[in-house]
Amino acid sequence: MKTNHLVFTGLAVLSLFAVTAIAWPGRGEAQRPDVPVPPLVAAVRTATEPFKRVEVAKAADYGLFHGCVSGPQGGAMGVHLVNGSLVGDGVLDPMRPEALLYEVRNGQHELLGVEYVVIAEAWHAHSEAPPVLMGQLFHYVGSPNRYGIPAFYELHVWAWRANPGGTFADWNPTVSCDEFTADITSHEAHR
Repeated sequence: MKTNHLVFTGLAVLSLFAVTAIAWPGRGEAQRPDVPVPPLVAAVRTATEPFKRVEVAKAADYGLFHGCVSGPQGGAMGVHLVNGSLVGDGVLDPMRPEALLYEVRNGQHELLGVEYVVIAEAWHAHSEAPPVLMGQLFHYVGSPNRYGIPAFYELHVWAWRANPGGTFADWNPTVSCDEFTADITSHEAHR
């Protein structure tokens, strides 16, 4: 009788562990498998799958913009590879993000998500309202700012890394800049 109870208890504990391991988003997962993927996340994954290899991103005219961006209270945005011509065109296209976000770990670049960016003046040349992309309202960043660029609108999409703060939040507490050491002066993106 005791043996059956121990076996049942052991199986229950193992089942609980397995369900928790499947449902809990890990470092490399973008979302729990039981939660529907937002349409913008699906679009980002489709558009950026090739950019999981940083060499492909660089060949597509994405270049390092400044260094790794860490948060004011914790977490980071990561390393931004930016396509300067997309930033300056005043257009937002879910299939053509202006910036790709990476984290460097063990010398490897891991794609985390994207940042859509549009210069405020270019946006307001054709629209009075702030930008919205597939239902997501952009954040406004005034000038001067820490990036040294004119006022802009931006939206982060954590498509390849889960963000406990939200899929569209700026800062991700699971991201770190600790291992990024590149010389930014020789790799800046085209502006």
